Amino acid sequence: QVQLVESGGGLVQPGGSLSLSCAASGRTIRDYAMGWFRQAPGKEREFVASISWGGSSTYLAASAQGRFTISRDNVKNMVYLQMNNLNVDDTAVYYCAAGSWKALRFSEVDTWGQGTQVTVSS
Repeated sequence: QVQLVESGGGLVQPGGSLSLSCAASGRTIRDYAMGWFRQAPGKEREFVASISWGGSSTYLAASAQGRFTISRDNVKNMVYLQMNNLNVDDTAVYYCAAGSWKALRFSEVDTWGQGTQVTVSS
């Protein structure tokens, strides 16, 4: 079973950028498609982005398209989420996740990380 630890969250002003990282251990992430989810206060956890095991395909939620980029480094066992042009609606706890390519976007996840807080505020 892979273990996931997110980092890089913090406070950013509207219009700013933030880069999240997810460090995997215990198993190579080559065995998984990887994804990012988020949960805002009082709301359900929602899918943000996913990337196929080799990195050739990505899938982004409508809210992330044009602003967020997901990437991975299978050698370093890392997954990244670059977030640009952030707005207050992006405030949430962001979770890294491992699973299958077809299932991740439907929130069918094998393993969750513990989450990292992103706050967008002036």
